[in-house]
Amino acid sequence: MSKKAHAADSHDLIQVVGARENNLKDISVEIPKRRLTVFTGVSGSGKSSLVFGTIAAESQRMINETYSAFVQGFMPSQSRPDVDVLEGLTTAIIVDQQRLGADPRSTVGTATDANAMLRILFSRLGKPHIGSPQAFSFNVASISGAGAVTVEKAGRQVKERRSFSITGGMCPRCEGRGSVTDIDLTQLYDDSKSLNEGALTIPGYTPGGWNYRLYASSGFIDPDKAIRRYTKRELNDFLHREPTRMKIEGINMTYEGLVPRIQKSMLSKDKEGMQPHIRAFVDRAVTFTVCPDCGGSRLNEGARSSKIAKISIADACAMQISDLAQWVRGLKEPSVAPLLEKLVHTLDSFVEIGLGYLALDRPAATLSGGEAQRVKMIRHLGSSLTDVTYVFDEPTIGLHPHDIQRMNELLLRLRDKGNTVLVVEHKPNTIAIADHVVDLGPGAGAAGGTVCFEGTVAGLRRSDTVTGRHFDDRASLKDSVRTPTGALEIRGATTHNLRKVDVDIPLGVLTVITGVAGSGKSSLVHGSIPADLGVVSVDQTPIRGSRRSNPATYTGLLEPIRKAFAKANNVKPALFSANSEGACPVCNGVGLVFTDLGPMATVSTVCEECEGRRFQASVLEYTLGGRNISEVLGMSVAEAEQFFAAGEAATPAAHAVLDRLTDVGLGYLSLGQPLTTLSGGEMQRLKLATHMGEKGGVYVLDEPTTGLHLADVEQLLGLLDRLVDAGKSVIVVEHHQAVMAHADWIIDLGPGAGHDGGQIVFEGTPADLVAKRSTLTGEHLAAYVGA
Repeated sequence: MSKKAHAADSHDLIQVVGARENNLKDISVEIPKRRLTVFTGVSGSGKSSLVFGTIAAESQRMINETYSAFVQGFMPSQSRPDVDVLEGLTTAIIVDQQRLGADPRSTVGTATDANAMLRILFSRLGKPHIGSPQAFSFNVASISGAGAVTVEKAGRQVKERRSFSITGGMCPRCEGRGSVTDIDLTQLYDDSKSLNEGALTIPGYTPGGWNYRLYASSGFIDPDKAIRRYTKRELNDFLHREPTRMKIEGINMTYEGLVPRIQKSMLSKDKEGMQPHIRAFVDRAVTFTVCPDCGGSRLNEGARSSKIAKISIADACAMQISDLAQWVRGLKEPSVAPLLEKLVHTLDSFVEIGLGYLALDRPAATLSGGEAQRVKMIRHLGSSLTDVTYVFDEPTIGLHPHDIQRMNELLLRLRDKGNTVLVVEHKPNTIAIADHVVDLGPGAGAAGGTVCFEGTVAGLRRSDTVTGRHFDDRASLKDSVRTPTGALEIRGATTHNLRKVDVDIPLGVLTVITGVAGSGKSSLVHGSIPADLGVVSVDQTPIRGSRRSNPATYTGLLEPIRKAFAKANNVKPALFSANSEGACPVCNGVGLVFTDLGPMATVSTVCEECEGRRFQASVLEYTLGGRNISEVLGMSVAEAEQFFAAGEAATPAAHAVLDRLTDVGLGYLSLGQPLTTLSGGEMQRLKLATHMGEKGGVYVLDEPTTGLHLADVEQLLGLLDRLVDAGKSVIVVEHHQAVMAHADWIIDLGPGAGHDGGQIVFEGTPADLVAKRSTLTGEHLAAYVGA
């Protein structure tokens, strides 16, 4: 007699019914539990909307609801995804591509638990003993104070003297940042001229303007006297005077020295948000130098003086993590045995995941997207949890083909412990290890959002979907390569782990810089190429955008469109901005009305006044080419490109931006789609399109294939070719073999990562690299092209 299965064993599927989040078209899927499921499809097809926006979001929301309302008040509130049924969910642990905090104080050590454990270790074993763990923290300043306090004793008020002191580890000179900023005064003014002769060279300080008159009419200095002839007092008043309220030209104003004024008005702002000419000025005028007091370690003298086996905490954090793990292993101290065991496990996890080349004092903001994602994985590697859902967003980003195998083993290990592993991925090497594949598409944006295939990898290969057709695509080596028009000479490069590298990067061709993760590629490109070459750099830093930002505002496209509408209707351009005068007064131009319900999810409803169109009704009566501004923002890039090309709506400035967006494969995006809904690949291509409008002879692209489907990579290669054919020099840091095969010249760094890398191991054409197979990259490229 067969034994009846237990009811608890029947829940083997995560069922999604009727998902409509973002561009998903009422789709239903069944995902097997305790298996590895990979979600594929072109960039923008709806993978992230299904995995992150629906499954993971609902799992996290339901877990948050188990906490008390008081605790939920401190958590980000999440609304229920737009889906009919979600059954069989388990606890979701999300490991996404979001970069680690860009705070200048955040390091690899503080982002993980490694620094906290090291601080406890030094507070227990360090000689001389200087205090508690916070005495070794560069985020805690040393302070002390004393004073009288009034306390009540036996019904009488008595005054007592109290004193307190906190011993922190922060370097007082740089305030725990490791670097100090200096302003180059020669970039602020020409000291051979007087103010009336136009001595100030700062943007916005032209003679006659208010910024200029503040100094010229202040009475502290003689505007007809050359700055180099100022007395000590005049120079101090001009450059460093404290804010002083006074009347200037009959108006009450605050006079302040030029240096603090520049620091407040320009240097305290985010550089990414500045106008290009102001950003160029800041780059010229401000120099970052290593703090002379702490040598860049961020720690004060006391924290650096306490040592274990002749090593201070600053030395330990500066070590390569693989070396630090060896050092910690050598500490045999029974009194802190559990701490040492946990610290060694954390450091070993770095090595195991391929980040052993990092140091704990590496600023978190300098990590690439792939490195940041792997740092987040560290805390889950040794976890004893089972039956949870791990959700990964392209875990192979930033990984050399040699490192992808290691990542695949980690994903399989998580699955084999009884967990459900969901992976959004484009690389065939990782799709190949899946137990189950869900392919979304067929296109992107409005043309996507449906399930094209569900099943095994073998079934995907046989299917006629875009992913199935391109799964075994392999780029071939070019028959002939371009001839360089010159060379960019780099001599003695020593940034990070580079070992006095001398290399000539050919100009006028497509150069690919490759090597295993941590071999020194980004250090060579971003740290050694001189800025005065007119370099246009497109790196992996994320786009900062709110729900008010969209492709039209980010690329500057909205400016010529507003002017065209204003000219056609003889009104002000500000009327055609949903962030300015034209905004709907009820929703303030957002299109939605948000109701805050405290700890519960914030409810958003479409604004009844403007019906989600974001503009006042009177503004929508103005048209251009028969369309109002809301209809134009609802167009796709491809549709808008035709609309602004000819006829009454012809706007050359807008058409040029739309051309670039189409060039990078974003023709399907709508102009008014909020930036917060774009995928990682779409954001990177949006940045590329924006930078393509800049005037520069050398383009430096950092992993442009990030988030790109196999079919989209072909389009990217065509774009790179067009840039080179237009006379540009294109330098690409890349791991994708299709881009390597397509290059005119390859520079391979290695042979390993960290202090095992930092050297040039190959320079030449892709064909030479394949023929020699002298490096790891050569072996993988040869296998890829079938040589």
